[in-house]
Amino acid sequence: MDNAMLDTLTEYITTKILKQPGRALNPQEPLISGGLIDSFSLVDLALFVEDTFGVHIDDTELNASTFDTLEQLISLIEARR
Repeated sequence: MDNAMLDTLTEYITTKILKQPGRALNPQEPLISGGLIDSFSLVDLALFVEDTFGVHIDDTELNASTFDTLEQLISLIEARR
């Protein structure tokens, strides 16, 4: 797993979405199914991923089966690069 990517995603999620800058996120922690990210925040996160990492995320991928944990998200980004 790319630690720089993990750090970038964690910082964005904790500061911009959760508004808890000091919060730690486990790479396997469920973001959507765990209630941390709602549908509005999910779209913001997808746009951030596309802009920051230069990949395209299909609307159909914005769900808990492909986008629920940081680990899944990083795997998706790496597969698109």
